[in-house]
Amino acid sequence: MNMNRRIRIVDTTLRDGSHAVKHQFELEDIERITSALNDANVYAIEISHGDGLAGSSIQYGWAKHSDDARLAVAQKVVDRSKITVLLLPGIGTRDDLKLSIERGAQVARIATHVTEADISEQHIRMAKDMGLEVMTFLMLAHMEPPEKMLEQAKLMEGYGADVVYVVDSAGAMIPDDVKVRIGLLKKKMQVEVGFHGHNNLGLAIGNTIAAVQEGATVIDGTLGGLGAGAGNAPTEVLAAVLDKMGYVTGIDLYKIMDAAEDIVRPIMRRPQVIDRSSLILGYAGVYSSFLLHTYRAVEKFDVDPRDVLVELGRRRVVGGQEDMIIDVAHELSQKKNR
Repeated sequence: MNMNRRIRIVDTTLRDGSHAVKHQFELEDIERITSALNDANVYAIEISHGDGLAGSSIQYGWAKHSDDARLAVAQKVVDRSKITVLLLPGIGTRDDLKLSIERGAQVARIATHVTEADISEQHIRMAKDMGLEVMTFLMLAHMEPPEKMLEQAKLMEGYGADVVYVVDSAGAMIPDDVKVRIGLLKKKMQVEVGFHGHNNLGLAIGNTIAAVQEGATVIDGTLGGLGAGAGNAPTEVLAAVLDKMGYVTGIDLYKIMDAAEDIVRPIMRRPQVIDRSSLILGYAGVYSSFLLHTYRAVEKFDVDPRDVLVELGRRRVVGGQEDMIIDVAHELSQKKNR
């Protein structure tokens, strides 16, 4: 039944994985990872700061190298895969997108919170006018009911998106959550549907397969699962599982396994495991990239990171509100010391 059904995999080791190394990838590592992914015939390779083009800042974390430097290194070694960049409205600009095109980008991914698709119109139309394939992200998709998410997805479709993604930014979904959202979008929309998962509840692979079974045709992974929180769906595992299920990804399985094992695992700063803090991210439904920010905050204020993350979830804090982490840690510290 699945024979010859093609699934496109976008590897985001050099974007989402950047969170796990505090955006400090060496240029040599970027070249080796990009070259290995290209050699393994991955459809697209995403290269940006963890928070997208122009994300390097005091708020989101300073990157070791500029967008231009990272993309220039990748451009030298890519001849099969497509270079992809992420842009968040309010952070990345037209000039950033133009520069990425000069450095070989063929795909732009425009990301907004699940309730804010309307702010993406200018950016989607701009990227399309520049000749890019446009994939759009509805982040923290678990925070709204499926019908509300569909409304937002339809806006992105109307603006010209080629693919609309359900993004489980917090790793908070279970397979039933994924199935109902992907199934609804697939039924009600004409464009392709994608899925991006995190592993905070141990369900990144299971959720991604559930998405594929409901009709998603574009999915994300990272080598070794490198990413915020407990990480992402490992690209090499996705390639293996999908092959066993009869789907076609075009990826050389042995080469993608070697890329994860020989290139990425040696530079990981910590194992991609589901520890108590990562588990709380998924349980509370908090943005996965908040984890390292939370660790830094609790060192200063001597409070339990789980308490901080649960409170952030209760307040429905989203990307762009990283300053709230310090506020919450401070408030909890004051309560603790009364």
